[in-house]
Amino acid sequence: MDIGESTSEEAMVMAARTAARGEAAVYSAMLAFRDAEEARISRLDSPMRQMVERSAIPMTIGQAMGLSENQVWSRLATADRMVAHAPTCWAAFTEGLIDAARVREISTGLDRLERESSWALLDEKALAYATTHTTAELRAWIKRFVTRIEPDEALERAEKARAQRHVSLHHLEDGMSWLSAYLPSHQAAAVMKRLDRAARIPVDDEDDRTLPQRTADLFVSWLTHGDTTAEPTIGGDVAVMIEADVLTGLIDGHAQSSDGEWSVPASWILENIDPDDTFWHRIITDPVTSDVLAHDYVGRFAPETLAKAIRFRDGVCRAPGCRVPAERCDLDHREPWPTGATNGSNMWALCRRHHSMKGHDVLRWILPTGRQVSAEAALTG
Repeated sequence: MDIGESTSEEAMVMAARTAARGEAAVYSAMLAFRDAEEARISRLDSPMRQMVERSAIPMTIGQAMGLSENQVWSRLATADRMVAHAPTCWAAFTEGLIDAARVREISTGLDRLERESSWALLDEKALAYATTHTTAELRAWIKRFVTRIEPDEALERAEKARAQRHVSLHHLEDGMSWLSAYLPSHQAAAVMKRLDRAARIPVDDEDDRTLPQRTADLFVSWLTHGDTTAEPTIGGDVAVMIEADVLTGLIDGHAQSSDGEWSVPASWILENIDPDDTFWHRIITDPVTSDVLAHDYVGRFAPETLAKAIRFRDGVCRAPGCRVPAERCDLDHREPWPTGATNGSNMWALCRRHHSMKGHDVLRWILPTGRQVSAEAALTG
């Protein structure tokens, strides 16, 4: 039976490996042609002629392969890195065990590493992961690998990149434009989480805008008027994973997003959080076993699960004699944030009136003994 007519899983695996071997053959043919041309050109007498002939190599390859010169240069650079620094993965490519997409991800990882020992380790570890995971999963794994193996280099690159943060505007046709922001990943993630969460709340029953349209309208409203058209404390949950030895300062390292799509230096998370807009979850992991050691809420506002637990626990406003249901109360910090933590032992339900009075330090109660106490003393007493 022809392989194209088979419906078995084995036939699909065979077809995928055949395609991968074909991709490897293309890369190898490009390398062989380039190397042969370099050898021929090196024997020419005229330096000017050598320069002209070398500049024609990518064009000749591109014409044969149906690629642009930039695409040729990219594929040659990928192949050179793999041959020089990841021979095990390159051999697997030629055997059809991994495809060109995975090879490009591994090559990108090699390009971001500086040390020969790191290249060798990536070559050793990447193949097993690449053969059992998707390209997207491999991409996220390589990002984590690079920041973990060379944290010092990763921190230096991150600081240089952060210095280049900016916003740009590019006008298009049909009255539309792209407004782009180059931001630290944790800030960009927080912005997008908050936008998405707020946009999912329809303005009214007749709001027939799509979710992307509501997101875009909110973005404009926030930036032009500071109007969220929603609760001012609305935020999005953002979780980061930090290894315990990084958190304690024993080593430099990165905080990784829970989905593995981005990472930033841990110091950026620990020192530069904007708690008024986002619910930050800090998940501390063991550097060896990756077990979760602790889960902290770093921001000012309690996330939904904690808020519900506190309201269930308190039932009503904690001010003596007040019977306002807890679900209609604010969640107040006993010890003011940020000195006081956002957790169950430091938070309670206070109705808006008593919350405001406590915040202005004018709330007083008269006990049966006639002794007057402050709100803090009464509530803790």
